Amino acid sequence: MAYSAFQSLHPASVGTPLPRPLVTLSCGFPSPAQDYLEPALDLNELLIKHPAATFFGRVQGDSMREAQIFDGDVLIVDRAITPLHNHIVLAVLQGEFTVKRLYKQGNKVALIPANPNFKPLNIDAESDFSVWGVVTYIIHQAR
Repeated sequence: MAYSAFQSLHPASVGTPLPRPLVTLSCGFPSPAQDYLEPALDLNELLIKHPAATFFGRVQGDSMREAQIFDGDVLIVDRAITPLHNHIVLAVLQGEFTVKRLYKQGNKVALIPANPNFKPLNIDAESDFSVWGVVTYIIHQAR
């Protein structure tokens, strides 16, 4: 497969709050306040800034593996964010979805994979291209 693609897109649903307890976790020495719980954290509030413009999609392919985006991961994509140079984006190229890092300098635009087995995709005036949204979060199982 030439692209990291989405199997399908699903709109964000924030009608039901998702509060969960939040524990401060130390990655160094054990914390003396091990049993301290912060107020509940609502995953919708944390992960979704623009509910009407936010979608979830499952990744298919491995062209972004060095950006820690793996086959089967779920991406949160926000269409309300203006895509800028170096953002990871969900783009439409030649009628197909692809996930790549956006290169945008002067008049040059390209989609850059994060896997040396894939080549950058240069965008020119004849390209059927648009940025569909900006990837805001990557959800994958700890490996």
